Amino acid sequence: MTETRKAFHEELNDVRNDVTRLGAMVLESIQGATAALLERDLTAGEQVLRVGRDIDALRHKIEEHVFYLLAQQQPLAVDLRTLVSILRVINELELSGHLMVNTTRASRRLYPHELEPKVRGIIDRMREQATVQLRVAMDAFADLDATRAAALGDMNGIMDDLQKDLFRAILSTSKTEEPALQQAVQMALVGRFFERTADHAVTIGERVTFMVTGQMPTSDDYASASTE
Repeated sequence: MTETRKAFHEELNDVRNDVTRLGAMVLESIQGATAALLERDLTAGEQVLRVGRDIDALRHKIEEHVFYLLAQQQPLAVDLRTLVSILRVINELELSGHLMVNTTRASRRLYPHELEPKVRGIIDRMREQATVQLRVAMDAFADLDATRAAALGDMNGIMDDLQKDLFRAILSTSKTEEPALQQAVQMALVGRFFERTADHAVTIGERVTFMVTGQMPTSDDYASASTE
C-alpha cells in the first residue's frame, strides 16, 4: 500500500469514527427526550437541545471531510461506496436528532400535565424500540455487517404496531375539552417522531448493505429475511 493510500484509509477511519460518535449522540438524545416527556424533566430537555446543536455541527464536519476525500483522492469501488453511503447515514442521523428535539419541544407544550399511564407505557416502549433499532444500525455500520443490517426491516414492524397502539390509547383516554385535545395532538406527533426515528435506522441499514455488497436491498429482501 502506498503512503497516499495509507493516509487515505487513516482519514476514512477517522470519518467512520466520527459517524459512530454521531450515532451515540442521537442515542443519547432519544433517552433525554423521553425523560423530558415522561418525567417532565426540564433539565434533560435542555440537554437534548444542546446535543441537537452538537449533532448539527458534527454532521457538517463529517460532510466537509467526506467532500474533501472525494475531491482529493477520487476513490473507486468500495471506498467510493463507503463515502457516498456515509453522506446518507449522517443525514439520517441528523434527521433523527431533529426528531428528538421536536419531541422535547412537544414535552414543553405538554408541561406540567402528566400523561395517562397507558400512554406513558407505550411511549417508553417506543423509546426502547427506537433505541434498539438505531443501535443495531450503528453496530452494523461499525462492523460492516450486512446480515445485521438486513434484520432492521423486519424489526420496523414492531414500531408500526406500537404507533397504532399509541393512537388507540390516545383516543380512549382523551377528553373533548380544548386542552385535552391539544395534548392528544402533541402525543400523536410524538408517536410519529419515534416512528420516523426507527425508519431512519432502517435506511441506515440499507446504506450499510450497499456499502458491503454494492446492492441496495429491496422489499423482497426484507420479506426473505423475516422468514429465515
